[in-house]
Amino acid sequence: MIIDTLENLGKYVALNPLFADVCEFLKDNDFRTMEPGKYPIKDNDLFLNLQVTKQRTKDTAFLETHIDMIDIQIPISCEETFGYTPLCDLPDFEYNAEKDITKYGDTKPQTFVTVKPGQMAIFFPQDGHMPCIIDEPEIKKAIFKVKA
Repeated sequence: MIIDTLENLGKYVALNPLFADVCEFLKDNDFRTMEPGKYPIKDNDLFLNLQVTKQRTKDTAFLETHIDMIDIQIPISCEETFGYTPLCDLPDFEYNAEKDITKYGDTKPQTFVTVKPGQMAIFFPQDGHMPCIIDEPEIKKAIFKVKA
């Protein structure tokens, strides 16, 4: 897991060459004026899910992991708290290959971190994360899905 500001995303390009394409997309687009939806960038290897999601709490949110994709999650309208547990500490649950997600039911995270607009959280396949914990009724957020 990486927590940093958006302006530093370019420093992580060595971790995955598709991060450079995310940086280019960020230069040319303004999330605040874009409509929610799926934005293909590089076929199925890189796309943006721009969404408005309803509030979850620490009790209603769930941990998840992905095998095929890296998430770059960016809160836009308000700060967002994420739960975190490394995959090696999570119990076995069924993986949904079609949606590239494992949901961990009532499993509670080991720790929480809050990310503000202008910042990002990058979650790799080894990072169990619990998104969308907010104090507002809903959040507008960007999730870049990057082929791992």
